[in-house]
Amino acid sequence: MPTHQSRNLRRRTARPATGAGSPALLEALLNLSHFHQEHERFYASAPLETALRLQRHARTLLALAARWSQADRPSRGTPVNPYEGAEDLNSEAAIALDGALFMEGEGRPVEITAMIAELRTDAEGFAAGGRWLAHAMESSWATAAGLVEFDALADVLGERHRIISNDWLAAHEQGLIAALLGRAADMLDAVDLAPAALRADLAGAAVSPRRLRSAAEVIARAADLCGESARLVHDNERRWRVFRDRVAEVAATEDAPGTSAEGADT
Repeated sequence: MPTHQSRNLRRRTARPATGAGSPALLEALLNLSHFHQEHERFYASAPLETALRLQRHARTLLALAARWSQADRPSRGTPVNPYEGAEDLNSEAAIALDGALFMEGEGRPVEITAMIAELRTDAEGFAAGGRWLAHAMESSWATAAGLVEFDALADVLGERHRIISNDWLAAHEQGLIAALLGRAADMLDAVDLAPAALRADLAGAAVSPRRLRSAAEVIARAADLCGESARLVHDNERRWRVFRDRVAEVAATEDAPGTSAEGADT
């Protein structure tokens, strides 16, 4: 025999088919909490891989800037072979990190050209991803308003809204990462890294090392934000599980005999 307390619980949790507690809504919540949790597991780690790559690029630029700032940069004079390494420009650390090799008869190292292109590609990807995620969180925020009246989910509303706020903040961080990487690419593109032009600069105002250090700082900051974005998304792992378990519990109650809106008072 149902107790008075259980009958009251049924009255509070039961909703018409179109209401906040409808089976269709519960199924949608279960779907979202399953697939989006799986999706977020990827985005809790992928930005960390990008961060490591960006940090490597930053270290490459800093190594080159440090090399060019040394007073004793030996040069062999006129090279015999155009593919000889430029002893006064190369950094063994930069070669080891990114393969950035300055050769006497070449222009800007192809590895740095590739780095600039990669930064722009990453910027476009983060910008698009940030826009999509921000739009999705706007929609999720609006949808979550319908859960406020659902008594059976009252104690997990904080978890759901924390998930949305974490993802929304990560979306804004992705937009900022995109801006930083795009600017770093522009900063590097503004430096003439052909050996002859670079030597002329180093013999005069020596602006090139300073430009590389600044670009490295911007890239490193983007790497830090990649890590922060991953941390925010990872924070959702337990919250998704708690929310999904409660939704599944309520859905099972909704499906049980005698818990429909029509039978709630019986």
